[in-house]
Amino acid sequence: MDTGLRNAKLNFRQQEKSHLMENMIFIELLRRGYSVDVGVVEVTIVKDGKKQQSQYEIDFIVNTGREKVYIQSALNVDTEAKRDQETFSLKNSGDFFRKIVILDGNAKAWTDEEGIMYIGVIPFLLEENSLNI
Repeated sequence: MDTGLRNAKLNFRQQEKSHLMENMIFIELLRRGYSVDVGVVEVTIVKDGKKQQSQYEIDFIVNTGREKVYIQSALNVDTEAKRDQETFSLKNSGDFFRKIVILDGNAKAWTDEEGIMYIGVIPFLLEENSLNI
């Protein structure tokens, strides 16, 4: 991934690894020919008897005709709290389309008990059909 244009446009700001990884995933999805959107999930939570409406982002929604795949980019999910944070929007999407979390590193694909697939960014990039879309 060449970040030269990005760096020039942002004047070398935002050098966080998470932003760079998210940018790399987006460019790769486009390179593979997918239509990619950003998603927003609206969740209503009742707290102290009052309804609170909140919005949560899904990093990428890959559209493949009638199918969608929700993709979240995360450096890690090494604690239960971090895993809950990264998957909250996916779990509250309100439908049953595939949900994937792309992690930093070389982790082979695995699926949790809620049907969310996790895969390292390296296998994602190296294996053209890594998302099985």
